[in-house]
Amino acid sequence: MNDHPTSSNSLDFSNIDRRSFLKTGLGGALLLGTVSVTAGLSGCASQPAGRLSAVGTRMDASYQFRFLTEDDIALFEALLPAMVGPGLPERPQARNSAIAGTIERIDAGIHKFGPANQAELRRLFDLLNFGLTRVTVARVWSSWPNVTTAEADAFLERWRTSRIGLFNNGYIALTKISNVAFYGYRDFWHLSGYPGPPQHAVDALPQFQNA
Repeated sequence: MNDHPTSSNSLDFSNIDRRSFLKTGLGGALLLGTVSVTAGLSGCASQPAGRLSAVGTRMDASYQFRFLTEDDIALFEALLPAMVGPGLPERPQARNSAIAGTIERIDAGIHKFGPANQAELRRLFDLLNFGLTRVTVARVWSSWPNVTTAEADAFLERWRTSRIGLFNNGYIALTKISNVAFYGYRDFWHLSGYPGPPQHAVDALPQFQNA
């Protein structure tokens, strides 16, 4: 991983926001647009999850989701063990906490994106969450809460190696925002070989004081 974080509370999503994630062409744009409309008409959740109860979830009850829906959260809970699995703690409680924290940072990062990239990601997430396209396009038969890590890994590999640009760029989008949110957090800097900021920066910059 080549992204070097700036701090634990201010992850470097700035370069991502300057990119267009899904350079799909007309066909891909029409597909994503159709899926988003169909998902909305079929009742798929499109509102941010807001605050989730800590009871029965991994999430911090004080955190308020401002972009990710509950379906999106389930999607990333399934995909993160496949994307960053070797870096996750082995102990179940610590592992669950690391996944939850990463998802919260994904949400916080996307919330800072411009409207164009937010719209692209919403269409991508709708494509993966809508049952018909999850099966036909992603070839994932189970709903995301029931997907195994092996199945998630197979899905990611299919999209990574696909000849279809929409799928390639979808894979890049998913892995980019996940890797920045995971490896950009100071507890996991060492996994990417990043030693952290120099001590004089830590001492001088206020964002590090309460990190």
